[in-house]
Amino acid sequence: MTSDKVMTMSTNCRGWAARDDSGLLSPYEFERRPVGGDDVSVKITHCGVCYADVAYTRNKRNSTVYPVVPGHEIVGIVQEVGDKVSKFKIGDHVGVGTFVDSCRECECCEVRHEEHCSKATVTINGTCKDGPITKGGYSSFIVVHERYCYKIPEKYPLALAAPLLCAGITVYNPMIHHKMNQPGKSLGVVGLGGLGHMAVKFAKAFGLNVTVFSTSTSKKDDALNLLKADKFVLSSDTEQMSALSKSLDFIIDTASEDHPLDLYMSLLKIGGVLALVGIPCKELKLSPLSLLMGTRSISGSAVGGTERTQEMLEFCAKHEIHPEIEVIPIQYANEALERIQKDDVKYRFVIDIENSLE
Repeated sequence: MTSDKVMTMSTNCRGWAARDDSGLLSPYEFERRPVGGDDVSVKITHCGVCYADVAYTRNKRNSTVYPVVPGHEIVGIVQEVGDKVSKFKIGDHVGVGTFVDSCRECECCEVRHEEHCSKATVTINGTCKDGPITKGGYSSFIVVHERYCYKIPEKYPLALAAPLLCAGITVYNPMIHHKMNQPGKSLGVVGLGGLGHMAVKFAKAFGLNVTVFSTSTSKKDDALNLLKADKFVLSSDTEQMSALSKSLDFIIDTASEDHPLDLYMSLLKIGGVLALVGIPCKELKLSPLSLLMGTRSISGSAVGGTERTQEMLEFCAKHEIHPEIEVIPIQYANEALERIQKDDVKYRFVIDIENSLE
């Protein structure tokens, strides 16, 4: 659908937007709000390309309001601050993730799990409290309340920081929540894409024993030699899968296509947990016995709150954890979105906004 609101003629921000569910992106100018007392204005240098960008531009969730500016892995440099801002100053390197506001009053917000706030405003195609639709990071700058802005640690490259704001925190959050940061534990990672490769990197930094599961051997060399996983298993190989029965403490399932879960549940130890962080296309398929036998469970997780996101950024800087990226100009964005749908990226596209957005 398209917005019924009368569009203002004034524009102050350049970006790329999709106008319909073809998802085709092209140059677009629009108006960002003025900087308020608690706001930070960020000149965007880079923006990661996430599957969410495909979903929003192609209206896969049947809720997109056009024109839509995608991008929620945003990094850049502070160019203006409101008079009440205390955490940031002009020139700071910062990031903005998947949400830009919340109610700040509910139980979730009080404990800094704003991602669960029922009134959270997402960065792409969200509805602001005063009515406008949010526009994402395929743009020249963004204005955001300082609470939802993150400090990028000094010397951490901005281009590498971008994927941490979605892919990174999406896998880091459930690992911390389920205490999978204890050396010696065993972790399975289903799917080796933007999320999966970050799960392996975090796991190795935590001192875990890591097994990567994939439907193809095309990424076996990367899994074992680039990412340093301990094992690589082809999920269709029944002998390899059977050999791992009841061997894993935890599984992070990053796969976005429909797939049966029983196969993986049998690999968990007694009391083991499978955390679902990918979004299967239609539905989950699972036998109740996979849960009943062995007191196993399935958990869901979506990104993380402001405190945990900042914690993750600092952890990545301390341990020199860097995503594997392919930097592209914004003019390549349409092809990048096509390649993402074909799983043809190792392992995250990052748009060089600063040097390519005209």
